[in-house]
Amino acid sequence: MIITESTRQAFGDELLVLGEEVDNLYVIDADVGKSMKTVPFQQKFPEKHVNVGIAEQNCAGVAAGLATMGKLPIISTYAVFGSMRMLEQIRQSICYTKLNVKIACSHGGLTPANDGGSHQGIEDMGILRTIPGMTVMMGADYNSTRKLLREMVKSHVGPAYIRFTREATPGIYDEDERFEIGVAKQLREGNDVTIIAVGDVLILALKAAKILEEKGIKARVLDMHTIKPLDQGAVLKALRETKGIITVEDHNIINGLGSAVSEVVCENNGGIVYRIGILDKFGESGPYEVLLKENGISVDNIIAKAEKIVKGE
Repeated sequence: MIITESTRQAFGDELLVLGEEVDNLYVIDADVGKSMKTVPFQQKFPEKHVNVGIAEQNCAGVAAGLATMGKLPIISTYAVFGSMRMLEQIRQSICYTKLNVKIACSHGGLTPANDGGSHQGIEDMGILRTIPGMTVMMGADYNSTRKLLREMVKSHVGPAYIRFTREATPGIYDEDERFEIGVAKQLREGNDVTIIAVGDVLILALKAAKILEEKGIKARVLDMHTIKPLDQGAVLKALRETKGIITVEDHNIINGLGSAVSEVVCENNGGIVYRIGILDKFGESGPYEVLLKENGISVDNIIAKAEKIVKGE
């Protein structure tokens, strides 16, 4: 069944299932349990839930300590705090020591909308992908987020970051869809252009590809749910088989998906890459869809870029 719901709700729902299956699983909260949907986990597994209060650096320290004792901790907070306020502790206490700690953050990108720039984590994935040993991912909808979270907890070993949306996102995947960390999913075939998206804006890529098909342009669409490690094979295949690449993300165009894809392209004889994302500026208060459009994160802009590629402009 395809579900339209926020990906932070997917986090809370899957935690309850994983809590039954993984004996050593712990959730470390920074006093945002209601918002992060971890209250049901706390109620069901009170002995496996730790609320450190509004002290995110302590989240990292407590999680690191638990990991050294054989536990599997998941830090739960907002993207602005999980990527910046406790960055030094993530680097020194978790990544440098290669501990199996997971960081789960909501309110990534512009999804906090009316809360404004102070709460919109537009740099998080870029910041954390620069730290050695860190895996960085984001599901596009409810079902994909549950599957990626499960993979992160049950199959992946080492530091990992997963990002969620605050608001509901349109459902794309069926609940039976399989996901592998570091392996992109191709949702549409095409040899004219490739659209690579991450997170909830994948739906914009799919809508654009459908309109482009009506215009006679075949667009390949990739869900690059993991931006580190990036699926370089999928990028290189797109580079060989299509005329250019468009990346789409609700993240600063610097150091996010667009930068990661461009690095691969530049190191392999080059090609056309258009980056669509937040235009290296802070967000502001307003409806989510309006904020996206102000940064060119729209179906129309994806179509315009694809047409430029096909025309050789």
